[in-house]
Amino acid sequence: MVCARAALGPGALWAAAWGVLLLTAPAGAQRGRKKVVHVLAAHGHDGVRLKWTKVVDPLAFTDVFVALGPQHRAFGSYRGRAELQGDGPGDASLVLRNVTLQDYGRYECEVTNELEDDAGMVKLDLEGVVFPYHPRGGRYKLTFAEAQRACAEQDGILASAEQLHAAWRDGLDWCNAGWLRDGSVQYPVNRPREPCGGLGGTGSAGGGGDANGGLRNYGYRHNAEERYDAFCFTSNLPGRVFFLKPLRPVPFSGAARACAARGAAVAKVGQLFAAWKLQLLDRCTAGWLADGSARYPIVNPRARCGGRRPGVRSLGFPDATRRLFGVYCYRAPGAPDPAPGGWGWGWAGGGGWAGGARDPAAWTPLHV
Repeated sequence: MVCARAALGPGALWAAAWGVLLLTAPAGAQRGRKKVVHVLAAHGHDGVRLKWTKVVDPLAFTDVFVALGPQHRAFGSYRGRAELQGDGPGDASLVLRNVTLQDYGRYECEVTNELEDDAGMVKLDLEGVVFPYHPRGGRYKLTFAEAQRACAEQDGILASAEQLHAAWRDGLDWCNAGWLRDGSVQYPVNRPREPCGGLGGTGSAGGGGDANGGLRNYGYRHNAEERYDAFCFTSNLPGRVFFLKPLRPVPFSGAARACAARGAAVAKVGQLFAAWKLQLLDRCTAGWLADGSARYPIVNPRARCGGRRPGVRSLGFPDATRRLFGVYCYRAPGAPDPAPGGWGWGWAGGGGWAGGARDPAAWTPLHV
């Protein structure tokens, strides 16, 4: 009995977040970009122990799923989501439902019986987008742990080196170094220039570039003392991001109430990037986001919309009391819109912008 990996070439398994990871197919089969880990059983399942684990560090694993004959058990966050496909004798294919960002990574299948054991490895890649991030406090303010939290707060995770490399190949150009998931610090340069590691890449720590740009690599840094920005990764959205233009410009203090009146919350930075990259959201109007920044997504570049390349434009962190914008909202799947075609928002009971109380806490949905 062996646990083997089907030879499917260099491609990796891709799945959208909140979708289904299905490691399927009988021995030797090939289905699109999916990799297969399967068991070739010569004498059935009696006495066979099958174990799926996730690699979290080079020498650390998290239990995902264990099967011993007819007894099956999933662990931790995989309870209720992981099961064997069971498509005939010898099939060890794992089905993982409701895939999340935290499911990204490598998984190992191990099969043992009384006489022998074998193992195979498969990688789960998520379709998504890498985005650079720093909080309101400014650039180069984050330790490694703070970078992890910052990405999580914006609906993301720290990007892997492979994800940053793919983003660079896709055109990402950013002249500020940021933490990656493995504890290294890098930044992608597509348009070489002197302030960004030099014109030829030789001025970057650790190399990683040439006349056509590349990844400037500072190597592995002291994660509790040194401070950089972060490169975050996010994947497909289960809900919808939309731009809300209120009857009057709104300060940041009123953004949450404006979105709440439409059954939504102020969108996070990762949600806006996912909507731009994966849902093709295009809007040449800046709006507030949950971290207090103002940004807008451009799929089709045009005059007066921030340059010749697609991307999410950033206006930084404006003064929340003086600079007024619309707001980007995020509505979760299944959440109703309480204002379908006939609702606005403002002050109930008098004054509006012409007079009366202007305390944002007094705002409430109004029928218009």
